[in-house]
This record gives sequence, C-alpha cells and structure tokens, in this order.
Amino acid sequence: MESLLSRRSALGVLGVAPVVASGVFAGATPVRAEGTAAGSDRVPRDLRPGGAFDRRLSQLAAEGRLSGTVLLAHKGKTVLERAYGMANARTSVRNGPDTAFALASVAKLFTAIAVSQLAERGQVDFGQTIGAYLDGFPASVAGSVTVHHLLTHTSGMGNFQDSEEFRANVASWTSGAAMLDGIMGVVRETELRFAPGTRHDYSNSGFVTLGAIVQAVSGQPFYDYIREHVFAAAGMTRTDYYTLPQRLTDDRIARPYALLSTGERVDTLERPDLFWAGFIGEPAGDAFASARDMARFARALTGNRLLGPAYTTLAVTGKHPLPRNPGTPPGAIPPHQAYGPIASITRGQRIIGHGGGSPGAATSIDMYLDTGWVVVILSNHGDITVNPPVSQVLMQEARRLIIG
Repeated sequence: MESLLSRRSALGVLGVAPVVASGVFAGATPVRAEGTAAGSDRVPRDLRPGGAFDRRLSQLAAEGRLSGTVLLAHKGKTVLERAYGMANARTSVRNGPDTAFALASVAKLFTAIAVSQLAERGQVDFGQTIGAYLDGFPASVAGSVTVHHLLTHTSGMGNFQDSEEFRANVASWTSGAAMLDGIMGVVRETELRFAPGTRHDYSNSGFVTLGAIVQAVSGQPFYDYIREHVFAAAGMTRTDYYTLPQRLTDDRIARPYALLSTGERVDTLERPDLFWAGFIGEPAGDAFASARDMARFARALTGNRLLGPAYTTLAVTGKHPLPRNPGTPPGAIPPHQAYGPIASITRGQRIIGHGGGSPGAATSIDMYLDTGWVVVILSNHGDITVNPPVSQVLMQEARRLIIG
C-alpha cells in the first residue's frame, strides 16, 4: 500500500464553496452575533463569518488540506457554515450543505445510543456479560466481557480489520446481514488482547459486537433499528448506511480522497488495489451524514430526545480515564471514555464528542453541554497518517475560541 504521509495536494480536486449561514433546525434563524464573551449568549467575534476561524478554514482549503463541510451552531442556531472542495472531482460536483460524508468512527455514537436506549427499556444490562445476549463465543470470553467493557473499549477485543480472514472475505459480503455476520465470525474467533477491564484499547471489534447485541435484543436488523430509533428520531434526513453501489452512483455522497506519498490524491473507491471498501458500513463506523444532520443529532441527544434525562447523563458521563493528548489545552483534565463519546472538561465546560478517520475521511463532532455549542467537521480528504488530521486541528482551534 502506498504511504499517505505526503502533505502535497492535487489542486485539481480542490474547490471552494462558502455556504451562507442558515438555521440548522426547522424554524431556526441565524444568530445575530454580538460581543466577544464565550460561554454566554453572545458569540465571539472570531467565530462569526469573516472571523479568525472562518479565515482559517479558507486557508486550509486553499492549501488543499480541507475538503468538506464545517458547521458551528450555538443553542440550536447556525453561527457559521462553510463547504469546500469536491464531492466528486470526476463529475465536478462540489461539496455542499447537504452532502453526506463517511463518518468513520463518529458513527460509533449511533451504536452506543442504541445500546443505551435498550438499557433504558430494561432489555440490556450494562454489567451483564455478552454471553447473555450472543452465542458462539468461547466460554472465557462470553462469561468475562461485559456490555460496559465494550462501550468503554476495555474489553480486550481488537480490530477486525487487522484479520486476514476479514480482508479475504469482505468483498463477498454484499448485504448488511452478510457484513455483520461475516465480521462477527471473525470477532468470535479472535483471542482477547488482555483481561477485560484491566486497560483501555480502542476496539472496532467491540463496537461491532455491540451492534450484534442491538440486533439480537431488539429483534430488528441493526441497520433498521438505527434508522428508526436514532436517525428518524433525531430528524436526520440525509443520514444512512449507504451501500457501495450508492456511493459509486450518487453525487450527493462525497467520494473519499486519500493523499499518496507521490502527492497524488486518489478516489479510494476507484483504487481497490490500495484500499478496501466494504458493501456497507457497520456498527463501528461509516454511516454517512451531512453536517446539518449531525447538528440535529447533537440537538436531539443533548435535548433528551434520544434518551431520557437520566440515561442521557449516564451515557455521556466519563467512565474510564484516557491519556492526555499533547494538544490538550491548559486547565483541561484528561479526557474520559463515556458510553460512546469522549468526555472532557476544559475550564469548567463539559464537552462530549468523537472523531473518526480513514483513507478519505476525517471527521469530528463536539457538543458543549453547558453552553450549547456544537462543532461539526466532515472532510472527504482523509489523510489519516498526517498527524494531527485536519479535523483535530480545527476542533482544537474551535475549542480555544469558544472557551477563551
């Protein structure tokens, strides 16, 4: 596989299309931004259209580092919305406010909310072992790994993408059911990396297992459950687990562009020799959504429309401490893994969110629980070996400007 380390971009893929700020939700109107005090009803000048953050977006787009949609909302109203680059370079279709982007691991939030919904109904117990819900695991796994372990990435499970069996068979799984069954076959046969609960290790296999639990307990196919109880419940009209044929034919879905060491930016769907793309995403990643829909999701989650107040609080509260990132601002405590989101506190403000990355996707969402800010960054320039990715860079800059 080609290295993705080069920062040089293919400028022919780049286009810039600023989007006029507009209401995210039905009946919402643009914020009339005045003042500079973060953490209040006033919007800092640097976050308004034409401000420092807006200028930074334009700079990164001009450098070829940003292609996608960025949305800042405050208390349900859009403050800034911009789109850059191409959804499909071959057909010259630009990214826009309704373009759907591969979310990568941000989609774990949907799976986690589904599990918490079932727990709220008394159908799932966070402390119960997975053997109570699923069969086919070795007894040592079925009786030791709990739902809590899966949600907090402390299960000891690894990443199914590393399996030769997965890579050899993924192209033959041409339905949602086949995709989930095939991955679970790999997961069941893979040994744990460590004793459950003894440490944290990010696990895609763990979240696919959670999806299998959702399917088994609810009696619905995983994808149907998420569509009904998460997407529809949150009013997300441009969100789905789109299939590979849909990705190849629908210009409303952003194509994934990865940067090679040669400086060439390639559409990963057209380069199966370098990157694989499964028929459909799975519970660990790659649902597709627009930035506006992700703002709607944030509004629904923080407004207790996906879970009741008690279970919302339970889901978004930190459970397991994580290592402090090099870019963590002064005054911020180390982040904690919650039931899906990463939870942090910076200068007294509680923030939950999640990031995602793959060849052709760099995504992130932050929700400020105390001040009502939502920041969504969805990019189809997924240069995952460039550290930090553009989505993380912009999230840190947005936090600095919001918190002060």
